[in-house]
Amino acid sequence: MEDVHIIELFWARSETAIGATSAKYGKYCYTIAYNILANAEDADESVNDTYLNAWNSIPPHRPSNLATFLGKITRRIAIDKWRSRSAEKRGGGEIPLALDELSDCVPAKSSVEQEVETEELEQVMNDFVMALPITERRVFICRYWYLDSISSISQQFGFSQSKVKVMLHRTRKDLRIYLHRKGVI
Repeated sequence: MEDVHIIELFWARSETAIGATSAKYGKYCYTIAYNILANAEDADESVNDTYLNAWNSIPPHRPSNLATFLGKITRRIAIDKWRSRSAEKRGGGEIPLALDELSDCVPAKSSVEQEVETEELEQVMNDFVMALPITERRVFICRYWYLDSISSISQQFGFSQSKVKVMLHRTRKDLRIYLHRKGVI
């Protein structure tokens, strides 16, 4: 079913919108949630919460790209669930590794002033990512947006794990230089 039709089902408040969304994007949303949470039950719950959130958001919102819209909701819900779990001193998925890798590049939030600068940082990061060659961009996004494991990325792109690690290391190094040039760090 086409995304436009699924969105129209949401607008019509038809319950078949959830089924159509699940059929088309269920596995996609589950993969995002599972990569963050590393727990099947929590990932399933996050996906169900994604459907509920989409139901409550459409209308009034009409997403131009349904996959991105659902992926963003799933990611936010899964990260919130991971944070809640971490506060209770329970496990984790790829988040700690990915965030640790980026910690040298992106300044941590520690003051109100830095929170105000978040939008500027987001724009600078987007500009950097969009300027990357397509393969490096896709690998970077797989690791730091979808939080895919190194082994998963290497399989997806047909690279060795060491090549993926080196590629990410060089991209983080370039990011650090770019952020420094832009005055962000």
